[in-house]
Amino acid sequence: MPTTIAVTGRAEERVDPELGAVSLAVASSGADRDRVLASIGSTHERLLAAIRELDSAGALESWSAGQLRVWSHRPWNAQGRQLPLVHEAAADIEVVFRDFEALGSWVGPISGTTDVTVQGVDWRLTDATRSRVQESAQRAAVADAVRKAGVYAESLGLGTPTPVELADHGMLQAQPIPRAHKAVAMRAMAMEADAGAAPEFAPAKLVVEASVDARFTAG
Repeated sequence: MPTTIAVTGRAEERVDPELGAVSLAVASSGADRDRVLASIGSTHERLLAAIRELDSAGALESWSAGQLRVWSHRPWNAQGRQLPLVHEAAADIEVVFRDFEALGSWVGPISGTTDVTVQGVDWRLTDATRSRVQESAQRAAVADAVRKAGVYAESLGLGTPTPVELADHGMLQAQPIPRAHKAVAMRAMAMEADAGAAPEFAPAKLVVEASVDARFTAG
């Protein structure tokens, strides 16, 4: 009777990021609504003008700017007394750089601008590269599963294993897998920029991971 061998194949590919997405928040608050709107409106326009220049120079892959949000509220102090009305305004901006040198030169000064907060840099791949690297990791994960099954079969004195089932990690019902894992994942590390500086960015390689579950029979 054939012996069933169940394995999980894993692989990862490391690749340099191609894009750096900078997330910005433009926000201001105060008791005078008109002054708040004037302050953030001026900052927002200057920021967008600088972004358009970068785009025209070919430094950007894309950029987007959310609508300006305005609201008011009455805060409470520690004694439980309601304070005067506070007006707030905010907008989110994302700037995706393909030129990392331009990214470093731009982020430092911007991070020191009043009403502007640099929320972080998300290192990315282009869609075409991500698809290619994911496929490579998936193929390597399948090869890893085949290799493991061969080792187990040889250890038992069996013949060459024959594949009977293959699925993304966690999808073979008879082998429940913690849901925290994904079939393909991508992670990265980013360096933080110091306010007021012109940092030189050297992001770590992106790690694209793939995992598959497989069953084989060998006799």
